[in-house]
Amino acid sequence: MADERIFDDDLLIADPGDAEVRPDDRVDDERHDEENRLKPSFVSAVHDALSARDKGAVYNLVEPLHAADIADLIELLDKSERALLASAISDLMTSDVIAELNDYVREDLMDSLSAQAVAVIAEQLDTDDAVQLIEDLDAADQAAVMAELEPETRAAVSSALAYPEETAGRLMSRHFVAVPEHMTVGDLIDYLRENGDIDHDFFEVFVIDERHHPVGTCALNWILTTPRSVRLTDLMKRDQTLIPVTMDQEEAALMFQKYALISAAVVDESGRLVGQMTVDDVVHIISEEAGEDALLMSGAGDGDINEPLREAYSSRVRWLIANLGTAVVASSIIALFGAAIEELVALAVLMPIVASIGGNAGTQTMAVAVRAIATNQLTRSNTKRILWREFRVALMNGGTIALLIGAATSLLFSPMMGLVIAIAMVVNIGVAGLAGVLVPVIFERLDQDPAVASSVFVTMITDSMGFFAFLGLAVAMGLAPF
Repeated sequence: MADERIFDDDLLIADPGDAEVRPDDRVDDERHDEENRLKPSFVSAVHDALSARDKGAVYNLVEPLHAADIADLIELLDKSERALLASAISDLMTSDVIAELNDYVREDLMDSLSAQAVAVIAEQLDTDDAVQLIEDLDAADQAAVMAELEPETRAAVSSALAYPEETAGRLMSRHFVAVPEHMTVGDLIDYLRENGDIDHDFFEVFVIDERHHPVGTCALNWILTTPRSVRLTDLMKRDQTLIPVTMDQEEAALMFQKYALISAAVVDESGRLVGQMTVDDVVHIISEEAGEDALLMSGAGDGDINEPLREAYSSRVRWLIANLGTAVVASSIIALFGAAIEELVALAVLMPIVASIGGNAGTQTMAVAVRAIATNQLTRSNTKRILWREFRVALMNGGTIALLIGAATSLLFSPMMGLVIAIAMVVNIGVAGLAGVLVPVIFERLDQDPAVASSVFVTMITDSMGFFAFLGLAVAMGLAPF
C-alpha cells in the first residue's frame, strides 16, 4: 500500500443496503449515448470538476450513475485522476463498483487505499470477488489486508487462496443452502423462512448426508409446488454435476455449457460440499477465456489498454522476435532461388500472393482448431477425422483460388506461369490446412496452450512452403534458372 495516499484517511465505504435504491437500468440522454455509453461531454465535465478540485460538483455529477457506469467512468479517466475521483465519491465506491472494475484499474486503486479500507470493501464482496480483489496484491499488502478482515471472512479467503489460480476453488462462492436428507419439504420451507443468515441469491438447495457429501438437489420451483409432507429424498434430483475444487475454470465453464447448469456443487478431495458455482460466474469465465485465446493467437499478451507499458511491451515484443526468426527462415528459402528471381521478375511479383493466401488459409483453419480444442470438440478420439476434413476443405479452397489466380496469371504473363502458380497455390493451401490443425494439436498434446504460439509456426510453415513450392516449380518447369 502507498504510504502517501491521495485518499482521505477517513475514507468510508457505504453499505449497499444503506444506499438509495435506484433502478439498474438507469439510462438517460444527459449522460449516455444511444449505445448506453457515457457521453464524452459528461466525462469531460467530470474531468473539469476534478481539475478544479470541486468535490461537490464531482459528487453531484456521479451520484445518479449506476455502479457499472461509475466503474466505466473510473476506467475512462487518466490514472492520476482515478484516486481523486474515488476520494470525492467515497460513499459511492461500493463493492458493486469495485467488482465491475478492470483488473489493472482495481489494482491501482487498491494500492492507493489503506489496508483497512481494502478490508472494508472485501467484507462487502462475495467470497469469490473478495479473493479476486486480494489475490492481486503483493504479499505484504495481502497480509495487511487479511489482518483487518473479520475472522470468518479471513478464513474463507485464506481457504480460497490455498487453491491454484483459475480453479473452481478460487471462484466458488461459499454461500449456499445445504440441508440434511431427512427433512421434508415443509421442514425446508420453515428453515428457509426462519433462517435470517440467508442473505444471498440461490437457485437450488443442496441435500447432503451425514458426511456432508451432496446426494441431490432440489430446485426452488419444486419446493414451492410440492406438498409439505413430501420427503426431500423423494423429491430431489439425485443425478447432479459435481465440480472438484481443483478443476480448471475453463473446464468448469464447459460443464455448465454442456449440461445447461444454473448452479453446481463444488466438492473437495474427500467429496465434501464446500461451495457452489453459479452461471453468472461462468458467463464471466467464458467471456474472459474467449478474449484471452483471441489475444494469445495474435501475440498481444493480455491485450488490456490499462496494462502497464512495461508489461505490454514485454508480452508483445517476444512474439515479434519469434516472428522475426520465422521470417528469416522464409527469407532463406527465397535466397536459394535468387538467380531465378533475378532472371524472371514475374516471380518476385507473384510469390507474395502465394504466401499471403496460404497464410490466411492456415489462420482460418488454426482458429477453427483452437476453438474446437478449447470447447472439447477436437480430442484424441476424432483428431484424424478432423484433420482429413480440414485437408479436404483446404483442397477445395485451393482449387478455387488456383483457378482464379491461374487464369489471371496466364493472361498477364504466360500460360506456363499460370500453371505454376495454380499448382503452388493448391499445394500451399493444402499444407496450410494440415498445419492449421496439426500445430495446435501438437501444442495441446505437449500440455501447452495451443492459442499461444500456433500462429507463429503456422505462418512460418505456410510462408516457407509457399515460396518453396512456387519458386521450386518455376525452376523445375524451366521458367527460370536455379
